[in-house]
Amino acid sequence: MIFRDVPRSLLRCVVGAVFLCVALVGAAGCGGQSAAPSAAASASVPGPTVPGSSVSPPAWARGMATVRADALPAQAREVLVLIDQGGPYAYRQDGTVFGNFEKVLPKQKRGYYHEFTVRTPGERDRGARRIVTGEGGEFYYTDDHYETFKAVLL
Repeated sequence: MIFRDVPRSLLRCVVGAVFLCVALVGAAGCGGQSAAPSAAASASVPGPTVPGSSVSPPAWARGMATVRADALPAQAREVLVLIDQGGPYAYRQDGTVFGNFEKVLPKQKRGYYHEFTVRTPGERDRGARRIVTGEGGEFYYTDDHYETFKAVLL
């Protein structure tokens, strides 16, 4: 697994919390209300806190646009689970070192970041969507092939 220094129990808790949030959002839609997230829930948050929460984002996410994991596309949430499980991944490039050549993410030593493909329905190739992970437990999402990133708040 690429998160050698992150306790597996912590990763399981984080992914479990993501699924709990997704389940609660889905259950709210079963009562006749729309299951689609509100604009506020799916919008990125460039400020210091997450709307509806008194919790500040972690230090590694400060100053970046953010997105809650439960507001990611379903395919991205599936990739988060696969990352926690250590695969199997759909593409041979998944789990490989992300070079950060665009220098959009914080500068780190080579090998710190790894990338994973987020399938895009209708695309014949890998598409533009990715999740990039950091050795410190960070998760980033891009839907424009590394031009911009959002810190994923789990």
